[in-house]
Amino acid sequence: MSLDVAAIREQFPILKREIDGKPLIYLDNAATTQKPQCVIDALVEYYSLYNSNVHRGAHRLADEATRKFEAARDIIKDFINAPAREEVIWTSGTTEGINMVANGLSKLLKATDEVIVTGMEHHANIVTWQQACKAAGATLHTVPVTDKGELDLEAYQALLNDNTKLVAFPHVSNSLGTVNPVKWLTEQAKTVGAWVMIDGAQGIAHGDVDVQAIGCDFYAFSGHKIYGPMGIGALWGKTELLADWPVWQTGGEMIATVTLQDATWNVLPYRLEAGTPNVGDAIALGEAIRWFNALDHAAVAEHEQALMARATELAKDFDGLRIIGEAEHKVGALSFVFEGGHPADIGFLLDRQGIAIRTGDHCAQPLMARFGVPGTARMSFSIYNTIEEVELFFKALKKVHMMLA
Repeated sequence: MSLDVAAIREQFPILKREIDGKPLIYLDNAATTQKPQCVIDALVEYYSLYNSNVHRGAHRLADEATRKFEAARDIIKDFINAPAREEVIWTSGTTEGINMVANGLSKLLKATDEVIVTGMEHHANIVTWQQACKAAGATLHTVPVTDKGELDLEAYQALLNDNTKLVAFPHVSNSLGTVNPVKWLTEQAKTVGAWVMIDGAQGIAHGDVDVQAIGCDFYAFSGHKIYGPMGIGALWGKTELLADWPVWQTGGEMIATVTLQDATWNVLPYRLEAGTPNVGDAIALGEAIRWFNALDHAAVAEHEQALMARATELAKDFDGLRIIGEAEHKVGALSFVFEGGHPADIGFLLDRQGIAIRTGDHCAQPLMARFGVPGTARMSFSIYNTIEEVELFFKALKKVHMMLA
């Protein structure tokens, strides 16, 4: 394995922080990852040296900003193996990408059409389709989740039919860490001619994403899940769909011609990028992916699996602790509850020991209802976490357990 975790940690300034006099142990990576210095530097450099709008300026700053902005699009195109750079649409994040597709779908659906989602969705990948179906009078179906926290694949196949217009599912569950068989799910959807939308928020940093190999039609992700800034992300979609997809927003940049009576739309990718883009964060996201892509991805995966294995081992040895979601293929996150400990109290008491985790329903209320809990405590891992941190977490959790018992 060629992953030098100590050297990686040195590149993240925030990991040197102390909380109440204790070294920060950051285990909330499913919510957002921390940023290496090179990403911070890229953002500062943009605002310090060539802050400008893109595409329309006639001066040096605009030219530099445009070239770096579009170079970042190329980085994403290569990273996810998109066939064409024009298929990469800048967004504010996964949620906007999903809404962009759902907004268009609401105009394309008929009352006889059906949309399929799953019972493990983040709210962004269920509420959007609920609203699209309501607007069109279409029907929304849900794939159930098993006791292990996996999708019921037989039930999924049974739901597919000639009326299925679109299927949406997460690459990786944000609350359970379940890795879904996205290629197989896509292949099954294609047997009935359905479009496939993948929520890649959690998947983008936990494995090589190849949209051509998967075969999906849309893939959305957020920059802050892969060491980039907040407020920036991308939607990838096939040219044959995006070229005529109903526009999401109107305004500057996305137009070709405008009269007082009507307007025509620009070509891809600009027809779906109305207004002034988030230039600095897009450039910084490109730098984040360039930095991440330079790592040995096999070593990254091996390290993350080692973290998950050790956390699972200690969780199963912890008296009274119940893991929520024990899928065969998991990555990145471990959610749990224990009797007498409200997740919010667990999070608060861990924070006093310098440990940052997430508590609550994780924007997945239907999934929490499926497991009969109001919420969970979730520890989630990234490449800069260590086995020692995992062990210190469970040592701290024992103190919390005694305090709440």
